[in-house]
Amino acid sequence: MTKKQWQGWGPGEQAEQHYLVQPRALAGGGDIRHVSEFLRASGWRDKSKTGGPLLIESPDRSVRLSYDPYTQPGRWTIRGAARGPHAEWEAVLGRYTPVEIIAGLTDQLTRPRSAHAPNVWAPLAEQNWHARREGRHHIATSPDGLAWMHFRQNADGRALWWAGARDGQGIGWTAQFTSTTPMHLVQAFSAALASPEPVMRPRGRVPHSAQITVTSVSVLPSQLSAWQQARITAARAATWAHNSVRSTRPRTTARPHSAAGGARTRR
Repeated sequence: MTKKQWQGWGPGEQAEQHYLVQPRALAGGGDIRHVSEFLRASGWRDKSKTGGPLLIESPDRSVRLSYDPYTQPGRWTIRGAARGPHAEWEAVLGRYTPVEIIAGLTDQLTRPRSAHAPNVWAPLAEQNWHARREGRHHIATSPDGLAWMHFRQNADGRALWWAGARDGQGIGWTAQFTSTTPMHLVQAFSAALASPEPVMRPRGRVPHSAQITVTSVSVLPSQLSAWQQARITAARAATWAHNSVRSTRPRTTARPHSAAGGARTRR
């Protein structure tokens, strides 16, 4: 274990011990607010009941995200409604899925789709994951063998995406996506899964695993707050910019109006 001190400490603040964990796939669940606060800042509505599971709904009500730690084994569920030619879809992720990996998918839900065709395997190949094909199944495994991403198709045609991570002691998580899950969302998830960047966990929240590497760091509470606020501010700015573009976009059809001198119809 190595130790690093952060510069720029302010007077009157006591540094707190945190740990940078690698690989991120085995860092444990983390703080769910990393996911939820970003969505709230992006205009999602909190539908949670007091004392109940987290439940957040997209502004257009087409997607719902829930986190239920009360029913074992606990899980994240993201459901997308059928819209036009797009079928309904669902993603279910274990409670120990790192929030930074979940955010790879959920942050993408707040952004416009790229014009480029998505490729789930590309982020994995960039990080030297081992890819192979076994019959109907496509499989990619991380270089350390601890994480995986599969596309599985049964003989009856049913298909799903299956991902996860597990250490030598059996500690880990799995995630499943229906085959109808939009590919750009699955690609965003795979990019977050394969990212070599470590994730931070506070003291006492680091998994006991022989397969992880931890670096001890001293962090001020004000630094943590600033990093969290920067993420929220970025979400609000992107939402404001997106809404501004929509509101200034020229209308393609004339707005209905009453005849001169006639009564206006209230909507």
